[in-house]
Amino acid sequence: MSILFTILAFIVALGVLITFHEFGHYLVARWCGVKVLRFSIGFGQPLFKKNLGKDQTEWVVAALPLGGYVKMLDEREEEVPPEDLARAFNRQSVSKRFAIVAAGPLANFLLAILLYWLLFISGVSGIKPMLGPIKPSTPAAMAAFQEGETIVKIENEPVATWQDARWVLLSHAVDRNPEVMVETINERGEIFWRKMNLSDMHADDLDAHFLEKIGLAVYQPFMSPVVGQVMAGSAGERAGLMAGDEILSIDHKEIERWEELVTIIRAHPGQPLILEILRNGNIMEIPITPDSANEGNSEIGRIGIAPKIDHEVLNKLHVNVTYPPGAALLKAFDKTWEMTIFTFRMLGKMVMGEVSLKNVSGPITIADYAGQSAQMGIIAYLSFLALISISLAVLNLLPIPVLDGGHLMYYVIEIIKGSPLSEKTMAIGQQIGIAMLFTLMVFAIYNDIYRLISG
Repeated sequence: MSILFTILAFIVALGVLITFHEFGHYLVARWCGVKVLRFSIGFGQPLFKKNLGKDQTEWVVAALPLGGYVKMLDEREEEVPPEDLARAFNRQSVSKRFAIVAAGPLANFLLAILLYWLLFISGVSGIKPMLGPIKPSTPAAMAAFQEGETIVKIENEPVATWQDARWVLLSHAVDRNPEVMVETINERGEIFWRKMNLSDMHADDLDAHFLEKIGLAVYQPFMSPVVGQVMAGSAGERAGLMAGDEILSIDHKEIERWEELVTIIRAHPGQPLILEILRNGNIMEIPITPDSANEGNSEIGRIGIAPKIDHEVLNKLHVNVTYPPGAALLKAFDKTWEMTIFTFRMLGKMVMGEVSLKNVSGPITIADYAGQSAQMGIIAYLSFLALISISLAVLNLLPIPVLDGGHLMYYVIEIIKGSPLSEKTMAIGQQIGIAMLFTLMVFAIYNDIYRLISG
């Protein structure tokens, strides 16, 4: 995946999310009779600008695409002609100002609902939640899960894919539910209820490797050690491996499954090995030295080859769930609501120290996810956009001065006390808000850089 492709996917994602957010502010401001002076996507030097409409609103696309704003007529910022005083933002009732500010996050929630609706209509693809080998001494092992069983329900909530299963289990873990009931069915049609204890899960466990830490793994069909693809520039290519090669042994240890090959390669980063392969009926030996790569806090070996896939077997593990338009809309509302509540809960758990702050991501990680999802296809990219749109809405609703949530907090105080806060108080709040956002951004970028360094 090229850096240019990643950057383009990131810019498109930001453009869509910011445009919807700011258009929410713009639309409600117009409905409330407020004059809008400028609608800007991005900050800094304008790349494009044009005045449109009766009010000659200036529409701008700026050079730095990390945000946007809607500038409204306001006496606190500039002198307002007498004939336009009634259209100044600061002259509006507190209810109108509240609606205008809340419209930005609301637009992002509506965008998420729209995207999820399209996804549920077109069909949600995933991998059937069939269990692979159960890791010993884990909650899954203690609950007596067996390889080959398929997860059907979690606490009476049906799951169709591994994505569903991970989401529901993670939600229960975040809520500190000590025990979770999981219904499974095996290949003989026998149904079991497994009681899994999640009480020992720590803050650092609620990350991308959550399923692995509770002992669950995706079922892997039998794959013979036959090379299906060799990555350009990899150790495998340098050693002369070719698609179609069957690996018989490594350092004279016989290999029968692809997983055995992977295990040995991962355990020997930077160490020379001898592969015995079968190519076109001829047996030969090839020396190879796996490249070193970081995974978490450990070093692993990689040679850059992929197995030959039996697509008929994989198709049996693939599921595609579709919904009619009405049901899809209800599902979209439910999904957006669940993700919103989950995001707020995660933020609360981070503040309380119950969830690791390593889960905070910055622009580098988000750009990487944008590129990966775009490369996977339009469905994955739209799902990514929906998730980030919800995250953007939630972030903006936090009661931090500078953000929409901070302004909404001011308006709630104004409603309670019967008058606006003083300019001095709001100025101090703005400074505190800027400091908080700067600290959060520095921390998020630190996490991004750490992820890059650690692989």
